[in-house]
Amino acid sequence: MSINAAFRGPRLAARVPTLVGPSTFAGDRARDRRLLSIAGLGFAIVLWGANWPVMKMGLNHVTPLWFSALRFATGAACLFAVQMFRGGISLPKRDDLPFIVTIGILQMMVFTALGAVAMTHLPAGRSAILSYTTPLWVTPASIFFFQERVPALRIGGIVLAALGVAILVNPFAIDWSDAGVVSANIMLLAASLCWAVCILHLRYFKAASSAIALAPWQMLLATGLLVPFAFFSEGPFTGDGSSTFIAATLFVGPVATAFCFVAVNGASTWLPATTMSTAMLGVPVTGVALSLAFLGERMTFPLASGSIAIVAGIALNAMSSRYNSNRYPIKPPQNSAEGDPQ
Repeated sequence: MSINAAFRGPRLAARVPTLVGPSTFAGDRARDRRLLSIAGLGFAIVLWGANWPVMKMGLNHVTPLWFSALRFATGAACLFAVQMFRGGISLPKRDDLPFIVTIGILQMMVFTALGAVAMTHLPAGRSAILSYTTPLWVTPASIFFFQERVPALRIGGIVLAALGVAILVNPFAIDWSDAGVVSANIMLLAASLCWAVCILHLRYFKAASSAIALAPWQMLLATGLLVPFAFFSEGPFTGDGSSTFIAATLFVGPVATAFCFVAVNGASTWLPATTMSTAMLGVPVTGVALSLAFLGERMTFPLASGSIAIVAGIALNAMSSRYNSNRYPIKPPQNSAEGDPQ
C-alpha cells in the first residue's frame, strides 16, 4: 500500500462521523429545543396579555386582595410541584434572601394587589398599558443612583413613554373629579415603580440561586402576607365559588403565573436579552386587544395614542440595549409573572 493510500483511508473514515455522529444529533436537539422555547415564549406572551381581561372578569366574583392571594398560592404550589418533579425542592441560600423579599413583596404582592384594586375602577386595557411604564423609573434611577451612561435612544424612549402617560391621564381622558379613577391611575404608576425597583435590584446585584429556584418561595412570601392583609381589609374569604371564579383562578395562578414563568425562563436561556425585551412588548398590546375584543372596552383616541407612545418608548429602551453593556430587561425580570409580571 502506498503512503498516500494509507493516509487517505483513515482521513475518509474520520470524516464520516462528522456527518452522522453525536454532534449532528446534538445540533438537531438544540435547534428543536430553541424552536420549542420560542413557541413557548409566544404562547406565554398571549397568556400574560390575556391575564388582564381574565383578572377583570374574576374581580366580579372575588375581591382584589383575596384574588391576588389565590393567584400566588396556586402558582407557588405548581412551581413547587415542578421542582419536585425535577428532583426536589430547592432551598434558598442566605444570599438569596434579599431577592426573595424584594421580588416577593414589591413585584408580586404590591404590584399585583395594586393592579387588581385599580382594575375595580379602570378598564383592563388601560391597566395593562400603565403597568408597563417601568422605563420611566428605571432609566432615571440608573443615571442618578448607579451613574450609568444612558444612550440617547433610551432617553428618547423615556420621553415617548412619559408623553404616553400624560395622554392617558390628561383631564380629557379621565374624570379628575372621580377620586376612585384618579387614585386607580396613581396605583398603576406606583405598581410600575415597585416593579422598577425589582428590575434595578436584579440588574445591579446577583442572586445565588436561579430564578426558577426562587420563584415559588417569593410567591409563598407574597401569599403569606396577602392572606392576613386580605382578611383584615376585605373580611373573610370572598370568592363566590362560581364556575367563572374557579376558571379565572386556575388561569391567573397555574397558567399565567406558573406556566408562563417557566416558559419565559426557558426561552431566556436561548434568546438574546434584546429579543426577549422586545418580545415582551406583546403583553400589554395583547392585553389591550383582548380587552377590546372580549370585554367590550372602547378604543378611544387617548387610549390608542397613549398606548402607542408608551409601547414605542419601551421599544426604544429595549433597542438601546444593543449599544449598552448593561442590558435592561423589560420582561418580568429574573423572577416574575410578570410579567406579570402579569
